[in-house]
Amino acid sequence: MKKEELGSWGEDEALNFLQRKGFQLIDRNIRFKKWEIDLVLMDGEELVVVEVKARCTSQIGEPWRAVTRSKQRQIIKVADRYVQDNQIDRNVRFDIISIVHNQYQTSIEHIADAFSA
Repeated sequence: MKKEELGSWGEDEALNFLQRKGFQLIDRNIRFKKWEIDLVLMDGEELVVVEVKARCTSQIGEPWRAVTRSKQRQIIKVADRYVQDNQIDRNVRFDIISIVHNQYQTSIEHIADAFSA
């Protein structure tokens, strides 16, 4: 699977995983300038911004480790703009879905409240 295909597949898998947990999809692939938010969902009364990282292996580290502080700041900027543009008055939480998918298995790790603004 190519990197772009894995990324798109990972977002679909993350969405399905979260919807099975009761989350409701609000939006996906939100862009602001050159940055992007993968998924925006509701978990009860809370708006949840989700960054999805999918890899074929964890040999170079778990996928969630790629969400550096710099990447977190970018996600927060896009989320701030999204909340302002849509006049959303909710608590915002930042989650990460970390997926390792290869021919042997698929593992999904959900890290709720992974970082904060």
